[in-house]
Amino acid sequence: MGFKSDIEIAQESEMLPITAVAEAAGIPDEYLEQYGKYKAKVDYNLLTDKPRENGKLILVTAINPTPAGEGKTTTTVGLADGLRKIGKNVVVALREPSLGPVFGVKGGAAGGGYAQVVPMEDINLHFTGDMHAIGAANNLIAAMLDNHIYQGNALNIDPRRITWRRCVDMNDRQLRFVTDGLGGRVNGTPREDGYDITVASEIMAILCLSSDITDLKERVSKIVVGYTYDEKPVTAGDLNAQGAVAALLKDALKPNLVQTLEHTPAFVHGGPFANIAHGCNSVMATKMALNLGDYVVTEAGFGADLGAEKFLDIKCRKAGLTPSAVVIVATVRALKNHGGVPKAELNNENLAALEAGLPNLLQHVDNIKNVFKLPCVVAINAFPTDTKAELDLVEAKCKELGVNVALSEVWAKGGEGGVALAEEVVRLCELPNEFTFSYELDATIEEKLEAIVKKIYHGRSVMFTANAKKQIAQLTALGFDKLPICVAKTQYSFSDDAALKGAPKDFDVTVRNVKVSAGAGFLVALTGDIMTMPGLPKVPSAEKIDVDATGKISGLF
Repeated sequence: MGFKSDIEIAQESEMLPITAVAEAAGIPDEYLEQYGKYKAKVDYNLLTDKPRENGKLILVTAINPTPAGEGKTTTTVGLADGLRKIGKNVVVALREPSLGPVFGVKGGAAGGGYAQVVPMEDINLHFTGDMHAIGAANNLIAAMLDNHIYQGNALNIDPRRITWRRCVDMNDRQLRFVTDGLGGRVNGTPREDGYDITVASEIMAILCLSSDITDLKERVSKIVVGYTYDEKPVTAGDLNAQGAVAALLKDALKPNLVQTLEHTPAFVHGGPFANIAHGCNSVMATKMALNLGDYVVTEAGFGADLGAEKFLDIKCRKAGLTPSAVVIVATVRALKNHGGVPKAELNNENLAALEAGLPNLLQHVDNIKNVFKLPCVVAINAFPTDTKAELDLVEAKCKELGVNVALSEVWAKGGEGGVALAEEVVRLCELPNEFTFSYELDATIEEKLEAIVKKIYHGRSVMFTANAKKQIAQLTALGFDKLPICVAKTQYSFSDDAALKGAPKDFDVTVRNVKVSAGAGFLVALTGDIMTMPGLPKVPSAEKIDVDATGKISGLF
C-alpha cells in the first residue's frame, strides 16, 4: 500500500465549519469575520474586550535542518492534537507559508501526514490575502519614496543610499539586482534597486510584532528607508506613508483562524523567514491563542540557533512572553546526515554516523536548558526505518543532559501519536522556570553579536568587515545600538558556512552588513552569503502542481 500524499489526506478530511471551531475555542460570533466556510479572521479587539488569564506557551523548535527533513510543523500540529486527546484546552499558532518555498523546493508550512492544518491548499496559496497586503504596503512605500525624489526631493535623499527595496512573494533571482527609472525624465530617476521576497520585508516583521493598529502605525513611521546626502536617516514617516500603509494592513493585522485535521483551533498568521528575519508568527495571534487556550503550541523557523533564539531574545522580550516548555524536534535520519551519511543511505542503520551527528541535537538542548534556562524535551519524529538501537542511543545521550526523549508518531497517527509527547510537555510546564535572555539590550552591538556567536553557535569569535564596522559606528551614533539583534545566516549550520554540519567548533562568524529595522525594532546582521531573495531550483515544485475542471488542486506536496 502506497502512502497518501499530504494533499490527499487533507482533501479527504471532514472539516468543521469555522463557526463551530470558533465557538469551541470560545470566540464570540461578533469578533469573527468569515472568509468562506473554513477560514476566518478574528478581530483583535477580542484581546482588550475579553481579557482572561493566559495559558501556558510551548515553543517547538528543531535541530539544524537537513535534506532528510525534520517535521517541525508536523510535530507542532500533532502535539496540539495530542494535548487535546488527553483532555487539554489547546490552541496552535503557526506562521503563514510563503509562495516562494511552495513553488520552489522546501514546500509549504501546513504540517504533514495526519498532523496538518486545513484547508491546506488555501493556507499554502492565497489564504486570506495577508501576503498580498504586506507586499502592497511595502511597495507603496517604495513608490512614494521614488516619487518624492522625482518631484523635487525636498528631503535631500541620496538615491545611492536608499535602503528600502521592493518585494514580491516569489523565488525570483532575476530581481535581486535591477536598474529602474529608465526611459527618460518623465519615467523617474534612474538608480540601482532590487527586490526581496515578501516574507523578508520589514513590513512583515512589523505586522508580526505589532500589538495593535496604533502600534503598527508608529512602527511604520519609524522605518528607515534611506539616508540624505549628509547621512541623516529618512523614515517612512518623513514621507507621510504610515497612514496609508496602516490602511492597507488593517485586515492583515487580524489573526487567521483555521483548524487541524482533528479540529483543534489553529491561528496561522504572519510568516517572516527565520534565516533572514525573526521567523515567528504574529504576537497578536500568539496572545489571542494564550487568551483562549490553557496550552498554546507555537513554532519558530528552522533550527533553534535561528528561530528559537529570535523567538526568545526578540519576540518574547518585546511582547513580555515567558514560554513554559520547549520541544526540540529531531529525526534519526537527519542526525545521521549531520554525521556524514548522504541522503540516499539514510535508511540503513548506522550507529557510528548517528553518534557523530548527535552533537548537533545535544548542543541545541544544552542552549535551551542552560543558556535560556527553560525546561525542554526532545521529540524524535518517527520514521519506519528507525531501529530500536538508534532510538535507544538518542535517548541515552539526551538522558546524560537530564532531558527526556518522546517518540512522536503524529505523521502516521495524528494526535494519538502525540500523546506521549503531550504528557511530557504538560509535566514540563509545571517545572520552575528561570527564563533568561542570551544577552542584555544595554550591551554594545559587538558585545551582543559576540554573545550570540559564543553562547548559541559555540563559535570562537565574530569578525567584522570594514563596511560592517562603519555601519555599527553610524548606527551607534544614531542611537540604534540598544536594539536586539536579528542575525541573518544559513539555517544548515551553527556557523555561517552551510557545509559545516554537526556541532562545529573554533569557527569565526563574519558579519558583512549591519542594518536597522527601526520599525520592527531590531538590527539585522548579515553573515555568510545569505540571500534576501531566494531562487528556484532546477526542477521547481511548481512543475508538479495542477488543478482540474472541478477546481481540485493536485501536486501540492
